[in-house]
Amino acid sequence: MDCSKVGELIRLKRIENGLTQKQLADAMNISDKTISKWERGLGCPDVALLPEVAKLLKMNIEELLKGDLKMNELMNGNMKKTQFYVCSQCGNIITGTAQMTVSCCGHKLEALKPQKADQMHQLKVETIEDEWYVTTEHEMTKAHHIGFIALVTGERVLMVKQYPEWGIHLRLPKFGHGYLYSYCTQHGLSYQLI
Repeated sequence: MDCSKVGELIRLKRIENGLTQKQLADAMNISDKTISKWERGLGCPDVALLPEVAKLLKMNIEELLKGDLKMNELMNGNMKKTQFYVCSQCGNIITGTAQMTVSCCGHKLEALKPQKADQMHQLKVETIEDEWYVTTEHEMTKAHHIGFIALVTGERVLMVKQYPEWGIHLRLPKFGHGYLYSYCTQHGLSYQLI
């Protein structure tokens, strides 16, 4: 941990959050001289204080330890850049339109890497009136199933959670062309153009 980088980050985030050194110190029941010492790079917060410092400064502990906040490039809201994250412990699904640090159940998650759908993961898509009717023959057992299906266009994401032992028979509104993603619990994220 680089104390000068951590201290500078604490100073920047404290100011960004409209706090004085005294206000931050009072919220943590420590001396404002300690905050000043951190900000000048003459020491770092004790490990036991890191969760509280991160919470008060509205950042995560990993960023605090690195002493670096990476800013994402502006993506102009292009939903086609959507990334999917799935927690292997609880099944939580998280999405974002730019690189981000995501953690769940105490583990850092990596963005799923989509692969072009092979024959086993290809979804069948038919047009019915103004909707797409999506089906698949993919097995839907507890150990091996499609966890979600998502339709992603330039301005929208529509995600439908799927459950084991359910058949997949979806109707999705036709609101533009894009990518149709499916997440297999054993083989990962697949996509096809729609």
